[in-house]
Amino acid sequence: MEEIYLLGVDVGTSSIKVTVIDQEARFVAQESAAYRLINPNQVSIQIDTADMWNAFTGCVGALISKHGVEPGKIKAIGISSLCPGLAAFDADGRVLVDPIIYSDRRSTEEAEIFRQTIGNQRLFEITANSPMAGAMSGTSMLWIKRNLPEIYEKTRYFGHVNTLIAVMLSGNFAIDHSNASYTLLYETAGRGVWSEEICGKIGIDIHKLPPLVKSTDVVGNLIHPVLLAMGLSPETKIVIGGGDTACATLAAGVVKQGDVCESVGTTNVLTVCVEEPKFSPNFINRRHVVDGAWIYQGAMSHTGSSYQWIYDNFYQDYKDYPSVTGKQGMMLMNDDAEQAEPGADGLVFLPYMMGERSPVWDPYARGVFFGLSLKTTRREMNRAVLEGCAYGLRQLIEMVEKVTGQKLIKFSSIGGGAKSKVWAQIKADITGRDITVLDMNDMAPVGAALLAGVGIGVFKDVYEASAKVEKSVYMEIRHSDAYKEVYDRRYQVYTGLYPSVKELYKVNLGVQ
Repeated sequence: MEEIYLLGVDVGTSSIKVTVIDQEARFVAQESAAYRLINPNQVSIQIDTADMWNAFTGCVGALISKHGVEPGKIKAIGISSLCPGLAAFDADGRVLVDPIIYSDRRSTEEAEIFRQTIGNQRLFEITANSPMAGAMSGTSMLWIKRNLPEIYEKTRYFGHVNTLIAVMLSGNFAIDHSNASYTLLYETAGRGVWSEEICGKIGIDIHKLPPLVKSTDVVGNLIHPVLLAMGLSPETKIVIGGGDTACATLAAGVVKQGDVCESVGTTNVLTVCVEEPKFSPNFINRRHVVDGAWIYQGAMSHTGSSYQWIYDNFYQDYKDYPSVTGKQGMMLMNDDAEQAEPGADGLVFLPYMMGERSPVWDPYARGVFFGLSLKTTRREMNRAVLEGCAYGLRQLIEMVEKVTGQKLIKFSSIGGGAKSKVWAQIKADITGRDITVLDMNDMAPVGAALLAGVGIGVFKDVYEASAKVEKSVYMEIRHSDAYKEVYDRRYQVYTGLYPSVKELYKVNLGVQ
């Protein structure tokens, strides 16, 4: 039997990963590369399309030259992407506006227009989501219309990053339903179509929205000359794929009612799969890459990046300081956090460093250390960041239980940050849930490759594809009630902090 390779590409917040698997969903090789963001001020963040594309082709070239992947065996390419990343294209597929990503805050006024024009309740009935600058790409489309009218008129289609990659690879426009759910212009809970009502009232031309396709649909054949010159076949199929978290959780086995997974990276996302569209405004709600299923996503935007901030600004001396055990950098910082008392000596941290999505939906929110004293050291601040992210996770879990009516006893966890035993134990103890940490990093490109395999018939369906992925357990974390009293008290502070300072954020930023 001919060996078949499936390539999955995942465009992340600032880097791209490209993974190759075979027809049994076995890992073959992976490459990654960073690319530039366009960040001229505190509110604007976009992907540098040209640099991202060079990073992608560089990764594919390295897979072939460094890892010996035979390009002719690659039969399909699936796409995963951060969501949203809103780009505008002309009729020839040229990029008019580089992808505006989820943390961009230019369209706060446009988000308010959505609220005032449609109404929060009606918006939620149709889209199952709430307006927020950047996090829902319809606000960015409206910003382009109001601030770049010439670009708006030239725009043939708006699309997300998977639209962009599909156009580059195949020349054809498309978007999948998991991405469309993040536009605020789509019937997430209903028919799964673009909303004529919202587009009409807001003033976004519905014909500028790309064709909707399933995540396993083939959108065309490979036409890009650089990849063809590398030896990939013009018969290579391009499959549209889906949003990164949806793709990652497909690979992790979140495919049916009640499946729950936490992904830990720059952001922290709790994903719950449901087969009945009952939604809460506390979550981002979307259609899954699995037909007939939806996922709730409790997406905390700046968890891993908050810990990176602590590392970069308070633990510079750890960067080039290997311990006698061979541990370096952030692992040593983890050990230092473990030395602090549970409860961080009264210090509580809100991880809202550049605005927050779930569950507060506030672009003006910022990080808070509450309870600093003259005894506070970097060790307590270190632990407080880990605990603050765990309190946020507990808050999301309690909200999930309220919506589903089901008690969550345990959940699985994936991603590089999930492998921190110190952090995992803190999360288990604060949430009161057991955690199975899977030995699965960078699963979004694997999920994209699985969708590509379903698209060309290598796998019967997404369930077979997901089941084929080896889900090795990295560690099992059992929760302890030893510090329940102190954690419960700090959790009360955590949940009370944001409501207490909410209006002060706007005052601080000079927002009326």
